[in-house]
Amino acid sequence: MKPTTLSRSALALLAACAALPAHAEDGPAITISGFGTAALTMSDTDQAEYIRPGQAAGVRKDARPGVDSNFGVQATAKWNETVSFTAQGLVRKYATDQYGAELAWAFAKYKASDDFSLRAGRVGLPIYLISDFRNVGYANTMLRPPAEVYRQVSVDHVDGVDVVYQHSFDDTSVTAQFAFGKSQNKQPGNAYTDFSTVTALHVVVENGPFTYRFGRADAKFSAKNNPSLTGLNTTLRAVGLGAIADDLKLEDIKGSFTSLGLTMDYKNFLVQTEYAKRKTESRLVHDTSSWYAMLGYRYGKFTPYYMYGDIKQDSRNEYSSLPTSGPLAPLSAGVNGAVKAALQSTNAVGLRWDFYKAAALKLQIDRISPRNGSGAFINAAPGFKGPVNVYAVGVDFVF
Repeated sequence: MKPTTLSRSALALLAACAALPAHAEDGPAITISGFGTAALTMSDTDQAEYIRPGQAAGVRKDARPGVDSNFGVQATAKWNETVSFTAQGLVRKYATDQYGAELAWAFAKYKASDDFSLRAGRVGLPIYLISDFRNVGYANTMLRPPAEVYRQVSVDHVDGVDVVYQHSFDDTSVTAQFAFGKSQNKQPGNAYTDFSTVTALHVVVENGPFTYRFGRADAKFSAKNNPSLTGLNTTLRAVGLGAIADDLKLEDIKGSFTSLGLTMDYKNFLVQTEYAKRKTESRLVHDTSSWYAMLGYRYGKFTPYYMYGDIKQDSRNEYSSLPTSGPLAPLSAGVNGAVKAALQSTNAVGLRWDFYKAAALKLQIDRISPRNGSGAFINAAPGFKGPVNVYAVGVDFVF
């Protein structure tokens, strides 16, 4: 489906959801819910823009609402105990500097038994610890997922099928999800990534205050409509550097993403941590190891928290054999810039105040230290290096 068609479909879905009754007398039972975040974000520099993954524009010293704000509506039509249909529309800034609507979920569900369910359509892709609700700010302690891990794979959904298994063994509950399909990820400009084959396994074990999670996703993907990368690859072949061009392949790239996660909610203490590794066949999409850890303490309606995140590059970050002078020097600089990941680490402190039964106010300050580039920043001025403080205040709500 083309992006313009998708946006129109999502807008139509949002309008339809707003008009639906809570229950249709002669049809399926319909449940409508929603979520959103109204936030302002700013930084202490005008040398670069801070963004969430996939955004085309961000914030500098002037506060803007677009980075951390969104709004979603979800409708579920349930015919009986075994058959239902769910659709979710999401409005946010993504790939452009304008708010746009997208169809996040749209799937039919068949509950084969108490333990097994089959879903077909557009389903959430189980990439991360908080995959299904990473856009639902109210469901998370932090104001936003840590970029060190959550910018490694920016695909939210897959068009295909999944099988979900859920069972309780005494005090332990197990959920396993296997998904198969394809997806497309829009990027700023006309560029996009086409995921022609995606498989994902997601296993969650819950026991008492602890939740353990394992995830693995494999995909074959291609980068499309990226003139700078295509031009770099073409130039390398034209000057006889075909072997390097093969390293920087753009088509039919195999990649994997493996992650482990843990949460603990014990008495007043909250712990959340995740470790992930990304591997691909192309040095344009760097092999990385990333992680974060959050510690919070719930004191009545207030939850102060601290988070640290970091990422490192596992693949080689330069071609030392390329010439650094002469006519090929600019090409060498371009190649070595492309194979070097923009790394960073973050120290963040925040406070969540659950001032209402379905709303929470959050304050968060991130101190971000980029390495080998601009990290989670775009449109950086020459010489930009940080560290940068990013300030955000927002209200998360559900209904």
